[in-house]
Amino acid sequence: MNAQPKLLFLVTEDWYFCSHRLPLAVAAREAGYEVTVVTRINQFAEVIRASGLRLVPLQRMRRAGTHPLQELASLWELWGIYRREKPDLAHHVGLKPVVYGSLIARLMGVRGVINALAGLGFVFSSGRLFARILRPVIKAVFFCLLKRRNIRVIVQNERDRDVLTEEVGIDSPSVRLIRGAGVDLRLYSGRLPSVQPPLVVLIARMLWDKGVGDFVEAATRIRDAGCHARFALVGIPDPENPTSVPESQLRAWNDDGTVEWWGYRADIPAVLEMASISCLPTFYGEGVPKALIEAMACSRAIVTTDIPGCRELVASGRNGIVVAPHDVPALTAALETLIRDPERCRQMGIAGREMVEQSLSLERVIKETLSLYMELVPIKVLS
Repeated sequence: MNAQPKLLFLVTEDWYFCSHRLPLAVAAREAGYEVTVVTRINQFAEVIRASGLRLVPLQRMRRAGTHPLQELASLWELWGIYRREKPDLAHHVGLKPVVYGSLIARLMGVRGVINALAGLGFVFSSGRLFARILRPVIKAVFFCLLKRRNIRVIVQNERDRDVLTEEVGIDSPSVRLIRGAGVDLRLYSGRLPSVQPPLVVLIARMLWDKGVGDFVEAATRIRDAGCHARFALVGIPDPENPTSVPESQLRAWNDDGTVEWWGYRADIPAVLEMASISCLPTFYGEGVPKALIEAMACSRAIVTTDIPGCRELVASGRNGIVVAPHDVPALTAALETLIRDPERCRQMGIAGREMVEQSLSLERVIKETLSLYMELVPIKVLS
């Protein structure tokens, strides 16, 4: 057995790897794995290399690509990468890396495969015709590629686990529940909000399916009712997603004062320190939204929707409020209630921080994931 097994991460975007998997990859390297990251390079190449990780640029793969020739080129590129790198263990993150990576890993005889699905995404959550057509195809592909002894599938909520075990037919022991990517609690303070009037933030990719439109409508209604608060959208559009909000619309809302649009922010702990409430009225196929876990770590109340991955973060209203998806009146009422009651916000924030400390910390997620690595491809000494 190789004294230092080779671990390969396949993630479509470098920004997503850095925000959700970089600490895990560093921990794996420190534990004794030789770690290589395969991803598209945007602006985080030096961050990845500075962390002591090998970086292989990914040229062909696009998250939303569907053109047959482009997809064949993506597969051919992956074949070449896996043939050169010869990983002992592959960790695929996201729907397309899971499907393509699992196929190539099977053909190459990779000893162990971890497939991480951070929610089942647009294909499983959307009512659009394209998604409904694609859904049974993806289920069949999952059954063919993921039902194997050397594969473990990580999901972030119970509903996704049930879909894979009951509807797809993957064996239950092969599907593991690890809630989110974890957050480093040292980065988040529990200090009181630093701005007034109260600030409500929606931190996400700017997608209609993330509830951006409902958030804007609720903000308008709350201001019209004479309740003083600020509302900010924090994030950028995602042109590769069919539900992306046009940048022109975001700028129009910002310019006419409907809501503030802050764009991309790397300093999310500082953003949350200013806010009183974090809101995510999503109806997207979420895993467990990291933005909400970060808000809880910062002792902020959350308002979100009653969908898998979000409802699990709100314990009987102790740390936030859940409303039905698309229910703008309920969303408006929930936000207005908390805006007018800062003490309730404070108590909810304290409860949320306690929940993260107990079960959603980065330390716990890393420990649970490294145990899966050891299960498939053990190393001699795990520090």
